[in-house]
Amino acid sequence: MSTVGYIYILTNPSFREYVKIGYADDVNARVRQLNRSECTPFAFRVYATYAVNARLTDMKLHDIIEKLNPELRSIETVNGKKRVREFFAMSPEDAYALLEAMAEIHGTEENLKLWSATEKEKSEEQVADEIASESAEKRSKFTFKSLGIAVGEELEYIHDRSIKVIVADEIRRVTYNGETSTLSGIATKLLGYANTVQGTLHFSYKGEVLVDMRKRLGV
Repeated sequence: MSTVGYIYILTNPSFREYVKIGYADDVNARVRQLNRSECTPFAFRVYATYAVNARLTDMKLHDIIEKLNPELRSIETVNGKKRVREFFAMSPEDAYALLEAMAEIHGTEENLKLWSATEKEKSEEQVADEIASESAEKRSKFTFKSLGIAVGEELEYIHDRSIKVIVADEIRRVTYNGETSTLSGIATKLLGYANTVQGTLHFSYKGEVLVDMRKRLGV
């Protein structure tokens, strides 16, 4: 087949609930163009591509998705005008399954490519997850008291079990090496990250990671 361009699936950790599905003659150039924008804190990455021999084939895919579920597509009204965007509320795995179905129908499975994330992209996804978790934690009712952990109890840093912190109050503060800060603050410092991480992901109490305790106890 003489390839003209590609239907692409892009993901962005800034909005995990959506994927961007579109068409480009040069996918890498399209991604660079999108990533020049300062409107999103994290970059787009290519999740998958499907080589095609006709331009705007993605429009047919959009029609298929809308027929399956018209609520999936991002549509907004700006100044009284409806704006239809290339974002769909679906997982990248589900989007890829649609491309797989198209490839199987046309007998062109060899034109379908699932891209691997680079180390930088994996790092950005991890940071985005931790920021989202931290935000959720701040909005939640999580406290040491809600987990049944008393002041003076010891927590272990899961990445180095020799590192211990002491619970300093009933809320979220701990003491480490004479410094008293939030659990997230201490975790961020130990990891050496620039962005704040979710402390409950990185400390355990009596062998159980705090985030797992929260899920088990529903707090």
